[in-house]
This record gives sequence, C-alpha cells and structure tokens, in this order.
Amino acid sequence: MTVADDDLRRLAMDLSEAYRTGVPIAPIRDSLADGGIEAAYRVQQLQTEQWLAAGRRVVGRKIGLTSEVVQRQLGVDQPDFGVLLADMCLTSGEAVPFGAVLQPRVEAEVALVVNRDLVEPDLTIAELLRAVEFVLPAIEVVGSRIDGWNITILDTVADNASSGMFVLGTRPVKPTDIELRDLAMELTVDGEVVSTGAGSACLGHPYRAALWLARRLASADTPLRAGDVVMTGALGPMVPLVPGAQVAASIEGLGTVRTSGATS
Repeated sequence: MTVADDDLRRLAMDLSEAYRTGVPIAPIRDSLADGGIEAAYRVQQLQTEQWLAAGRRVVGRKIGLTSEVVQRQLGVDQPDFGVLLADMCLTSGEAVPFGAVLQPRVEAEVALVVNRDLVEPDLTIAELLRAVEFVLPAIEVVGSRIDGWNITILDTVADNASSGMFVLGTRPVKPTDIELRDLAMELTVDGEVVSTGAGSACLGHPYRAALWLARRLASADTPLRAGDVVMTGALGPMVPLVPGAQVAASIEGLGTVRTSGATS
C-alpha cells in the first residue's frame, strides 16, 4: 500500500510547523505505516525541497542509528540518513543557539569530507577510501520534532533523521594517518564523562557506515558530491544538552571538539 502524496505533504508541513513554533508534534508513524520507510523518506524529501526553496544549502549528509547502543535506546534495527545544511554547521567552541534545536541531545562522531562525486551504486571500499579528503572530530546535536522522542524509524526518517546541528573540529587529519575502527571516544559534560565508545561502535567501522550511505544515495540518484561532509554516526550513547552545559568530545587520534548550550 502507499500513502497519498497530499497526506505526505501535510506531514511535512506539520514537521515544519514544529520547527517554526518550537512545539513538538505527536508521533506520525501511524500515518506513514502503509507506505513504510519510503514514504518517510518522501516526507524528508519534501521538507528538504522547502528548505532549498527558502535559500538554504545542502552541504552533506548524516547517518543515524549506526550504534547498536543508540539503536537499542530508540528501538530500531537499521541506520537512516538525513541532509546537512550549511546553517546547521558550527565550528568547535561555538554554542548551540538557545532554542535552535528541539529536545537537543549530543553525541560524538567522526566526520568525513569527500573530494569527488560518488555516483556509483556499487562503490567499493577502495574507491571510498580514495575519495576521503580528511577526517575530523565532530559532535552532532540531534533533535526531534516528535514529542518526548517517542519515535520509531518512520518518525525519525521523516524528521530528517532527527537532525539538529553539527559541530566540526578544526584540525583535519589525513585518513591514512589513523585507524578509525580502533579509536576511543570520551564525551564529557561540564567535565564529567557521560559517554564512551569506539570507532567500531559505528556499524563496525565509520567507513562501513559511509559506504552504506554512499551506495544508498547513488542508487537514489542523489549522490554525495565533492566537498560534502558525512557525519558517520554515533560512537556511543547520546545525552541531553541543557542550557549552559559545556560539552567536549575527545576522539583518539583526531583531537577534541567542543560546544555548549546557550542560555539565551
């Protein structure tokens, strides 16, 4: 079965209204059930089209739900993806603007930047490795327009993979200089360790997550483009971000990236 496009447009508008008002909405999974995950991605696409029409700019993609720990937290069993927009990007040390992300949480990730268009649906790992220009430590500030984070994979996919903002480190590392699978991560809030993990928590390896994404996007004729940022997925559990909190993610071999929750 399918869901009528008018109904999908209504759901996209409901999510847009949550962005505008700062008031989360009830879960939308029941309205998407007949169309499944493809209907949810259609809602995401409709929102993206609205953003582009308003002058916003896509600068990459994020992969969500790559960590088994995070999958258990949210009750899902597969990754998803969403778009990254230029106005979602913060530099290490910048605060997350107050109210910019609904129900914000933070998680530490490895970010990749690619140096060519990845248009091959059967992209190999060797081709992917050649296309990675550099890697960075990153913090994703995830958010949900669904009340209480009461989500299934249909809710989160439609809601741009629960994206909010992302914070990038400023010291690029050559991919040949580090083994991402073995690196250790430590996330602190106000100096207290609140989350730990490793590169292997991200689908076994951040490159495996990136390869899954690149193939998925190429098959949909919406490939990663040269210069795109790829947020490869959480290395450990996400934690809430409250106003005034000082957050630091230290990733072995990549360095530390920082952000905070603005108070007003």
